Amino acid sequence: MSNFKRHNFKKLKIWQMGLELAKFTLDLTDTFPAYEKYGLKSQMDRCAISIPSNIAEGSSRTNKSFSHFLDISLGSSFELQTQIVLANNRKYLSDEKSEAFEIKIEEFQKATMVFQNTLNQ
Repeated sequence: MSNFKRHNFKKLKIWQMGLELAKFTLDLTDTFPAYEKYGLKSQMDRCAISIPSNIAEGSSRTNKSFSHFLDISLGSSFELQTQIVLANNRKYLSDEKSEAFEIKIEEFQKATMVFQNTLNQ
């Protein structure tokens, strides 16, 4: 188990970024129409919550396993990015909010991929 090192997820920049994405998402989806409560709002909320949750869960695993959890977290971020486009198309999010949201997600994705590469060395 030479490559086994527990990570304190609360100190990881990517977890902090993921948590911010989740908070940002929950705040924005609270403004969606009531009829989206069990539709797009619910899907976006679950996606966003999955991002930091998978980082936290994977942080106690081996580097190989942690990398797998980071893949899941990244997948959720790409899913959320798609849902932002849909929310913008439905006029639930303005162009400005959608663009700011996507920038935050892309920053998370880049940071996570860089971190993941350090695990795989």
